This record gives sequence, C-alpha cells and structure tokens, in this order.
Amino acid sequence: MPDRVVADNQMLAPVRRGNRAFGEEVEIMTLNQLRYAVMVAKKGTITDAANELYIAQPSLTKAVHELEKEVGITIFDRTNKGIKVSKEGEQFLAYARQVLEQADMLEEKYLNKGGGEQSFCVSTQHYSFAVNALVDLIEEYGRDEYDFSLRETQTYEIIEDVASLKSEIGVLYINDFNETVIKKILKAKELEFTELFTAKPHIFISKTHPLADRKSVKMEELSPYPYLLFEQGEHNAFYYSEEIFSTVNRPKNIRVRDRATLFNLLIGLNGYTVSSGVIDPVLNGPDIIAVPLKKEGDMHIGYITHRKSHRSRLGTIYVEALKKHAASE
Repeated sequence: MPDRVVADNQMLAPVRRGNRAFGEEVEIMTLNQLRYAVMVAKKGTITDAANELYIAQPSLTKAVHELEKEVGITIFDRTNKGIKVSKEGEQFLAYARQVLEQADMLEEKYLNKGGGEQSFCVSTQHYSFAVNALVDLIEEYGRDEYDFSLRETQTYEIIEDVASLKSEIGVLYINDFNETVIKKILKAKELEFTELFTAKPHIFISKTHPLADRKSVKMEELSPYPYLLFEQGEHNAFYYSEEIFSTVNRPKNIRVRDRATLFNLLIGLNGYTVSSGVIDPVLNGPDIIAVPLKKEGDMHIGYITHRKSHRSRLGTIYVEALKKHAASE
C-alpha cells in the first residue's frame, strides 16, 4: 500500500524513521514547515520571518524546532547575534526550495491556483546588465504574484548572501589582483565562480566632463578630478573593492553606497569612477558615458552559486538572461 500524507491540504512525501509497525503514526513534515524554514533563512531572524508570514513568533519558532526534530538535523545555529544557517541546513534548504517550487508547479497545473507567490533573490555589484536580467526574468515569469529581490551591495555581503542561501546567485568580478584571495574565500564557503565575459577597464564620466571627447585617457590625467567608489563597510580591504586598480593612490576620494548618488556626483563634480565600461543609457541615463582607460588589466565578470544548492527554475531563467546580456557586451 503506497504511503500517502496530507497535511494542511498540502502534499509532501513522509519522512521515515526506520521500519514502522502497521497503524503506527508516521512523523511528517509539511510544505508549510518548509516555507517557514526557507523564509527564516531569507530574512535572517525569526521576528522578521514571522512578520512576513503573518504568524506569531512563538508559533514559527515551534514549527522550525519540530521540523529540525523530524529531519534529525540542526537547520539553524542559534547564537547571541541571532540565527545562521548551519552546514547541514544549507543542503536541506536547497532541497526544500526545489520541493516548494515543484509543489507550486503542481498546484498551478492541476489545481489552477496560479502557483502562489514565488521568491527569488540575487545579490550583485553595481551592474546594469544584472538589473536587465531581472527585468527579463519578471517578463518571462509572467505571474500575478512574486517576491523578487535584487540587492546591489558590498562584495563581502554578496559572498555571504550566497553562502547562507539568502541569495541564489551573486554577480561580481575577479581580476589578477583579487583572484587568489576571492577564490580562496569562495572555496572555503563552497561557492563556485562562473565567468560571463571579460571587460577592459573604462572610466565612467559625465558627457560634459573635460575628458569626455577623448578616445582614451591615462590614469595620471585623472588626478585633478574626484574619484568615486562604492564603499565596502567593515570589509574595506582592496581585494573587496568593486573598482579595478583600487590600490592606486588618488588625492580626491568620495565613497558612496548607491548607484544614483555616484552618477549624480559624476555629473555635479566632474568626478569619475573606474569600471567595466558596460553601461545602459536607459538605466543609467544619457548623461553618463564610458571612456577606455589606458592601463593593463582585465575584469572577469561572472556569477557565484553554492555548490550544494540545486538551481531553481527562476535561477535558471535569470542565468540565461545574464548570458544573453553578457553576449551583447
């Protein structure tokens, strides 16, 4: 007789505890429990997850504890600073996301419920093509309900987001200067880097900048102008810098947190920043241009994923969109 489990009107294969006598109650985990665990991992705290799920915090805590007891592993490590996904939990949550995605697809196809709200998160350095890829994902996904996040953030946080499975994909660059350190960190956290394309160094400046009509510029010609860079918070080692040639000494430096502020200062102060040269006039506006920088150095731009995480359908769509936009660069 086949096993069948129905919990909260949601189907999921039972978790077995060895041989059971006929009629003995079987311990099960529900789809709701999986959704709770995935949301806790996404939000980073029980309180935030409970608010997002519209349930009481004690109820969520109890559900997570019961799930850990049923599967026999510690999904979350509890510390004075909060909770963190454990090594065992990383693999469990990767499978849980797959189960939830498949359940949503079953509901959409056979129960005509539209599949419910699906979540997806990507963390990235400040690249317009990463934003365009998310636009493509949303257009292809084409549902009425979704909860997507694109975090333009610091390099260290990108790595941590993917390592903790808060984000499925992270977008960043590697070059000759930071490669040894970054790849060592990725290996320690069981992350993999896949290159999308190689870019030559450029500067972003205003179209009214005194150097705007140049076919290329030298580094020494930039010294009179303010240098704009994205701050990296506590992890401000040169290896984490989003800008290539971060060790070059510059007399005027301005650190910012977001793309809009950086572009406003490029225009208002005749500043510059060093980047890949990949620019989208639709997203970045027509007032910012890219000019090649006469200095040797390649940027290998790509994405990172967790080795133990199985890529979701949304993740697959997003990566294909990244490849499409990378091919056009």
